Amino acid sequence: MTTQFPDRLSVNPRSPHYDAALLERNIGIRLSGVEYTNVEEYCISEGWIRVALGKTLDRRGQPLTIQRKGTVEPFFKE
Repeated sequence: MTTQFPDRLSVNPRSPHYDAALLERNIGIRLSGVEYTNVEEYCISEGWIRVALGKTLDRRGQPLTIQRKGTVEPFFKE
């Protein structure tokens, strides 16, 4: 398997940035040194992550998210 991460990755199957094979490998995300467990999407080059706001849903039934900015560091949890 490759150890390179894509620039952008999403956990939503409807997104064009979704990659099921990569998500099976248990990926962790650090933003400015803090590990987040509820990341919905990330972009390394732009330096942001989208995190879910608890169990709140939008009107389409998708998790309500906010964007946080900083240095994004994806890693494999072993």
